[in-house]
Amino acid sequence: MRQLVLHRHKLVQVRTRVKNELQHLSLNTGMQRKRRLWSEAGMQLLRELPLKPWASCRREDLLELLAKLDQQIGRLDQAVQAAAEQHWQARLLMTQPGVGPNTALAFVLTIGDASRFRRGKQVASYLGLIPRETSSGGRQKLGAISKQGNRLLRSLLVEATHNVVRCDPGFRKQYLHHCHQKAKGVVKTAVARKLAVRLYWMLRTQVGYPEIVRIESSPRVARVSAS
Repeated sequence: MRQLVLHRHKLVQVRTRVKNELQHLSLNTGMQRKRRLWSEAGMQLLRELPLKPWASCRREDLLELLAKLDQQIGRLDQAVQAAAEQHWQARLLMTQPGVGPNTALAFVLTIGDASRFRRGKQVASYLGLIPRETSSGGRQKLGAISKQGNRLLRSLLVEATHNVVRCDPGFRKQYLHHCHQKAKGVVKTAVARKLAVRLYWMLRTQVGYPEIVRIESSPRVARVSAS
């Protein structure tokens, strides 16, 4: 299952690079459609762009590669969905709005036995989501995250923040509050860190959403929110 999740993630990265190349071709001709380029109308315009011979050849090769990647990733998505539905812990994590089968399955496979971590902060550190600390002259300064641990899961958690912020009111409130004060990349990392801690406690307590939110806000279990 680890190889399944990893293989899908690698192919998605390749597809992203192919899409970027097609975007560059589009921009070079003055057509800027951003995400709309991948709509049916956008793809039709892309195919009809007047290009010189080798640029046209490059476009056709990239479009052919994109279609093949879409087909392969589609099959892998179905396999990941089936594997996640058969894994009770992954199903538990998917009760969190915005967390899909890829993130849930990767989290379960990476964390393993949640009881080996005493606190949520240890999980965040294990995944490389804790900022580096530099102290000098009695002053504390937090830098970039350490980026230690599992790169795949860290990447999936950051990607999941887009859906989580949209689907979960609590995460959306935190994101909107901080995005006016800090860079969006920093805020996304902070949301990913909080998401990792929540998923850890869902595994640790075997409690799904929305019950885990009630536990986090309960003063009698302050160790959950404090970690």
